This record gives sequence, structure tokens and C-alpha cells, in this order.
Amino acid sequence: MRNHKLKIMILIALFAAITAVCSQITVPLGPVPFTLQTFAIAITAIILGRYGGLAILLYLIIGAIGVPVFSGFKAGIPVLVGPTGGFLIGFTLAAFIMGLVIDRMNLSFAKALIINIIGLVLVYAIGVTQLKLLMDLTWVKAMSLGMIPFILPDLLKIGIASYLGVLIRRRLDTAGLFPGTKQKAA
Repeated sequence: MRNHKLKIMILIALFAAITAVCSQITVPLGPVPFTLQTFAIAITAIILGRYGGLAILLYLIIGAIGVPVFSGFKAGIPVLVGPTGGFLIGFTLAAFIMGLVIDRMNLSFAKALIINIIGLVLVYAIGVTQLKLLMDLTWVKAMSLGMIPFILPDLLKIGIASYLGVLIRRRLDTAGLFPGTKQKAA
């Protein structure tokens, strides 16, 4: 039991670190930058399942206490309550929900992709809402700044993450590195 918990904690820390690295791969596009965070969230939820939300929450806590892990090496509570903070909060909520759903099914690429699309819609809903409210934008303007330019790249990222995530999760399970989440081939 202790060994299992240690493996889970190591994977949570690893995926928090992967998310921090993916956050720094940035292309500025206005108030909301293009990053690989969406990829990190998608693959984290697929691989870690219900523990994926903990990895993203750890990433958020590390950034909130001042470690510059957010996009553009930013950190602190002001980022979370700022215009783009809703996306970070949405990532965490989406990872928790997606992970819970993933752990209850026989995972396949198609199911992973659908779950990731639903998670992406949740991220957009929370992120665009906070962007709109804090920047005093119309809904159309908020969506044009925080969602529309990202839809196709995000779909590509979550498609790749879904494919890789299912493969990696199965390999971790087969190798006994992530016990308790045995997935049947679907």
C-alpha cells in the first residue's frame, strides 16, 4: 500500500512539473497566450485519471505561492485572479472531472478524445467568463481573444494527448507502475 501511494505521489509531482514546462512553451497572442498547457492537462487527465486533478492543483499551488510556473514565467495569486486566471482554474476543474470519468471506463482513443473535448469546453467556459468580466469585454470580444484563435490548435493538442495518453496509461499499468487502474483494450 505504501509503495502504491509513493508511485502515485511521484506521478502527481512529475505531471505537475510537465505542466509547468509546457506552460513555458508560449506564443503571445494578446491577453491569452498560446501554450502547451492544454496538451499537458489532457495527457495528465488521461494518464493519471482521478489523480490528474491533484497534479494540476499542485501546479496551481506552486504557482500561487510564487514559483514562476505559469505562462511567461509568471507566478502568484494576481495571475489566478487576473484576466487569464480562469483558464488555470478551468484546467484544474476539468482535470478532476475528466479523471473521475476516465477511471470509470474502458479507455480508448475515441473515449479519451471525447472526454478531452468536454474538458476543453469547460476550460473555455471558465476562462472566457473570467476574461470577459475582468477586462469588461463583450462575450464576442472575450471569445475572440480567449477561445476562437485556440480552437483548432487545442483540438490538435488534445488529439495527440489522447492518443499518447491512452498508450502511456496502458504501458504504465502493464508495467505495474500505476496499479489499480487496469484498463481493458477497447
